[in-house]
Amino acid sequence: MGAVTPADRRPKQDRSRATRQRLLQAAVACLAEHGWAGSTVSVVAERAGVSRGAAQHHFPTREDLFTAAVEYVAEERSTALRALFPQGAQGPRGDRRTVAGALVDLFTGPLFRAALHLWVAASNEDQLGARLTELEARVGRETHRIAVELLGADESRPGARESVQGFLDMARGLGLANLLTDDAARRDRVVAQWAAMLDEALG
Repeated sequence: MGAVTPADRRPKQDRSRATRQRLLQAAVACLAEHGWAGSTVSVVAERAGVSRGAAQHHFPTREDLFTAAVEYVAEERSTALRALFPQGAQGPRGDRRTVAGALVDLFTGPLFRAALHLWVAASNEDQLGARLTELEARVGRETHRIAVELLGADESRPGARESVQGFLDMARGLGLANLLTDDAARRDRVVAQWAAMLDEALG
């Protein structure tokens, strides 16, 4: 037999990366649908279409799997934020209603729902808790920075920083409320009012 070349190894590495990606996506989906208690390695592996042994090859323990899922959720939320308006500073700064609605949508989608289940799990899981605290701080900073940019906020203006942060706190609250009932009509009215308030506060 000839030596294994880098080209020979690449398909195997690609398959391994794809399997890991499926497992992380399945872990997030399971958390969003079933919560921490219903999200075992076996359930995640079945949803991902891989064997439990293959799952444990990538993530030897449940904590390993969901610690990686924490990072995956954080990265996906950051990516979703950056993708809201790819034009960035050239985006619809004048249309704060559109920006506010897009930001709120991030807090009512499946990634945020999965993050909430992770927060609850982390309150009783030390390994998850330490990792989650670190990643949530990073996501929080990035969320605030992107919101400031998209809303056209001048943080040297008195109250501007607090107005943006208050809006994000409100958006998080709407995400929590959305766990129980999808009241889109009421949410739209709240977002419209906040957009008007932001216009007044940010100038």
